[in-house]
Amino acid sequence: MAPISRRAWNTLALLAVAELMGMSLWFTASALSPELAAQWGLSEAQAGWLTTVVQLGFVAGTAVAAFLNLADIFPAARYFCVSALLGACVNAAVLVAPDYGSALVLRFLTGFFLAGVYPPAMKMIATWFRDARGFAIGTIVGALTVGKAVPYLLTSVEGGGAALVLAGASLACAASGLLVLATYRDGPYGFERRPFSWRLAGTVVRHRETRLAIAGYLGHMWELYPMWAMITLFFGDYFAGSAAAPDAGGLSAAALAGVAGFGAIAIGGAGAVLAGTWADRLGRERVTIWSMAVSGACAAVMGWLLAAPPWLVVAVAGLWGFAVVADSAQFSAVVTEVAPRHAVGTALTLQTSLGFLLTAATIWMTVELEIRYGWGVAFGVLALGPWAGIVAMRRLQRLRADATRR
Repeated sequence: MAPISRRAWNTLALLAVAELMGMSLWFTASALSPELAAQWGLSEAQAGWLTTVVQLGFVAGTAVAAFLNLADIFPAARYFCVSALLGACVNAAVLVAPDYGSALVLRFLTGFFLAGVYPPAMKMIATWFRDARGFAIGTIVGALTVGKAVPYLLTSVEGGGAALVLAGASLACAASGLLVLATYRDGPYGFERRPFSWRLAGTVVRHRETRLAIAGYLGHMWELYPMWAMITLFFGDYFAGSAAAPDAGGLSAAALAGVAGFGAIAIGGAGAVLAGTWADRLGRERVTIWSMAVSGACAAVMGWLLAAPPWLVVAVAGLWGFAVVADSAQFSAVVTEVAPRHAVGTALTLQTSLGFLLTAATIWMTVELEIRYGWGVAFGVLALGPWAGIVAMRRLQRLRADATRR
């Protein structure tokens, strides 16, 4: 393994900080859903759409970026910066949105512009790391995981509310764009520029190893974003009905829920970094299988713990948060290894678009199931995704082992 340069480490730190700040926009409306629901008289299902529409905006943004080859036409730092600044502006505009419909449009645009903040960072750090790429991408995923948790922490600040969450996240995102513009440069392991072509999509779909890797990713995504979007709402219900709330240093049930939700999501940052290190040594399929087994088990039991003691609920939520995102970066790394070399870009684009499109459906599904049947069923159904993902990755693991022996 070639030694990693000091410049590579510095770039990893830069992009990790930038992703943490930039991705703080994602769940601002989710963190504020009780407040926004009261302000506009929304049902639980309507409030859920403030998160779902971000997923749809992200899918649209990645599709447009792929077809127009934006990441190839513009220098990476400029593309990241412009996207971050635009995302910050539309996110902050929710503060002055006159009604629910306007807020939905602004949240869609937030997801659309985050398509220029999230995927480009993966490509940017990959130009600096080759042998330890699983660790490097895992670190970026870990940082953006913590960033997505930040709005929940801000809701626990006394007197903060929408102004603090929306304005704070927007300022952080804008700063991330300017930071990258001022300091980032591409590394020595650049990629050949190839335009996206849907004609290659058929090649990807027909290629069994790639198809299985994408199937594993979809199983992972089935669970991931609904967990992130709903865990703080679960804690809100838990602490509202728990005798533990008045004993927690005077914090209200809502503040406790914000802190607990932040912790459950943010701990995934450590999971992503550690899993990246393990995957480089032990194999990516193995790490994804282990992660999905643990996260699926947590999903199956989490919703039934409303009457459990706080230490148990927090422990299960922390384990879930650690495992649910630990494997995330490794699915993309697997695709780069197994897809036909002339179709890697298409495979990654297809994987991302399908994955985030699926999350829009599963977030809506989880909201509806919770309303109708409660948390046990809503979270329990999420365990189906990891189960299907494990089946796909086991098959891929066997195929790659057979190919190595031949």
